[in-house]
Amino acid sequence: MQCKHTKNPGATLSYSALEDQFAKVPALVRRGLCRSYVLMTNARVSAQAEARIRDRLRAAGVSHPLVFGYQWLCATIAAHRALRLFVPRVYGLGDLSQILDERAYAQASVLMASARDQLATFVVTEPYRKAAEALRSYRFVLLLGEPAVGKSVIALMLAIAAADNWGCLTVKARSASELVARWNPHEPGQFFWVDDAFGAVRHDEQLTSDWLRSMPHVMAAIGIGARVVLTSRSYIYQDARRLLKEYSYPRLREQQVIVDVEDLSPEERRQILYNHIAYGDQPPDVRRAMKPFLDRAAEVRPFRPEMARRLGQRAFTTGLSITVSGIETFMARPRQLLRDVYSEFGADEQAALTLVYAAAGKGHLQSPLALDVKQCDIITRAGSTPAGTARALESLTGSFLSPAGLAPTPLRAAPYPPLPGEPPRRLFTWQRTVNPGWAFRHPTLFEGFAAWLSTQPHLLTVVLAGLSDDALLASVDCAVEDASLAHGILLRMPPPLYRGVAERVATIAQRSWQRTCWDGWEDWRATQRTVLGFLATRSSDAFLSTYLQIDPGLPARLTEFPRFASFVEGAPEPDALARLHQAHLLPERNRLDAVEQMTRLAIGTPDAGWLHIPAWQILLKPAERASLMDRVRRELVPQFGTDQDPIPGERLEDEDPFERALYDYQQAFEEAGDPQTAAAFAAVLDACLEQPIASPDDWQPEWDDDPERRYVGNAGSLAPRPVPGRSIFDDIDR
Repeated sequence: MQCKHTKNPGATLSYSALEDQFAKVPALVRRGLCRSYVLMTNARVSAQAEARIRDRLRAAGVSHPLVFGYQWLCATIAAHRALRLFVPRVYGLGDLSQILDERAYAQASVLMASARDQLATFVVTEPYRKAAEALRSYRFVLLLGEPAVGKSVIALMLAIAAADNWGCLTVKARSASELVARWNPHEPGQFFWVDDAFGAVRHDEQLTSDWLRSMPHVMAAIGIGARVVLTSRSYIYQDARRLLKEYSYPRLREQQVIVDVEDLSPEERRQILYNHIAYGDQPPDVRRAMKPFLDRAAEVRPFRPEMARRLGQRAFTTGLSITVSGIETFMARPRQLLRDVYSEFGADEQAALTLVYAAAGKGHLQSPLALDVKQCDIITRAGSTPAGTARALESLTGSFLSPAGLAPTPLRAAPYPPLPGEPPRRLFTWQRTVNPGWAFRHPTLFEGFAAWLSTQPHLLTVVLAGLSDDALLASVDCAVEDASLAHGILLRMPPPLYRGVAERVATIAQRSWQRTCWDGWEDWRATQRTVLGFLATRSSDAFLSTYLQIDPGLPARLTEFPRFASFVEGAPEPDALARLHQAHLLPERNRLDAVEQMTRLAIGTPDAGWLHIPAWQILLKPAERASLMDRVRRELVPQFGTDQDPIPGERLEDEDPFERALYDYQQAFEEAGDPQTAAAFAAVLDACLEQPIASPDDWQPEWDDDPERRYVGNAGSLAPRPVPGRSIFDDIDR
């Protein structure tokens, strides 16, 4: 069997392209290995060409020559919906409007219309197969992986497949709250896709808290038929897990599909690289020069599909040394490479990208440009002009930037003409939810630009001044002294700018403290959580020292916790206190106040968070931990079964925090060699667990009874198999 692939599906097959195959057939026939010969190609084969091919093969001794061309492939694809689920790249073979018939939703049409490049280069990999099977069987997928490994592309292909296989109405949400707001219980066939669910570059505790509050609704939506795909960088999800209460929702553990570059087989790597080079815009002479080194490039560890895409784009390869070492360095070291690329850009391009970066806190740079004083200052300092910057924004779109503001949102249901014999159907109408503009095409491009911008002092000051409060807290890093921060490059501030950043952060914090609980409570809580997270995770010792000069009352305020919840777990104050203590900047009286507050919570709530939260491993001395255990034994246990019993009379939720505290205390006293006290906590815990509660997870349907499930054969048999002795890159320069 011979598979002949062409870069342009539907193009006419060249008869001369088969000469190398015709030369091999006689030898195979003499060895008895070629009674039948199948030629399969995505090129068009005319009736005359098919007859010539068959006559040539019969003359060589083939008894049964078969030729399957473009028309046969399209007919087979149209007839097998399950095939399209596991081989989504076939959507690129024909007109997308032919695949989505009148029963499809407008959402999927909009999504697919912008996905032609991804469809053309997509390769079915083992992670995609796992994700497709999980989505079909359990309706939930959590895609985890490192940056640039293809999580978003897999999610996009799943959305397209869901629209085709189940007629799903697709919504690309930005947060859990938006997902819940768009969930329609009367429309079970919805598909929700959320990229970077817990933060794009670093863990965003606000997003995670939003998921924690919304998870019962999300699981209820899944239970009645909705399908949900989340993506996240692995290191961000590891931080989010401690707040997400993963143990309360087993599907978060059971149905996650880890997109690991180590899962890509050598054939998959080579096919990914081939597709991106073949469908890129590199001229033939460059592809010809690259060809000897591409097999080695596919073996680079770690292999990132996003870097394969960039290797096929001229915009990313200016000045690239086309040698073994040059291409391997390109594939393996994207951050340094991007810094070099940004350095080689002209003033117009640098000004355009700086404007987009500075506007990231607002979501994107709006179009048309309406420049304010700060933006004009950025353009002037970069050595550009407004006209040159506007031209650069257009020229960078498609490579470094992507059009923003195009995310469709369902506004209202509208009648749709039904098929014969079907009841009336409904679809959603769409409009731009925000003003159009520009945003970075990929998070790694954003990170790389931040790394480059940190080396440009003439731009750094004005960019800092132009950042909104939210953007400053989300994208600035003042922890340059900490070499362990290897993930998520942000805009790193040099020490001379620490005071300016500290003044901004202190102003943000003090402004939020002036609000009351009746005046913007949610905003106040979110701002305080973000500010304290910044101080705890992205502040060096020197920055914290500078900050305390501006806000000396911070340590005392931090001892008044928890402000955002009933329990200390998830409260940001202990993390900030622990960070100050590590930097030797926490006064001892404030540390003792924090210990006393935790003691009151441990007995009165009761709250066992101090047993396992890392911050309390730092704040509590060994003697204080032992004393606290003794006070729990002497003061809390005697209250059980009395009028002062702190245990509530009913269960509030499935993983009740009181139950978690009882269980933690039971385990702690068992480990301490006090079985009597442990038994007392176990008895109370058993009594609590006897009280039933209603939970959305209790009425999940049996997935195996889903009538929509269809059996799909071994998808691996559909993957291309290399011909021994040949390289897939042999025709890359044609």
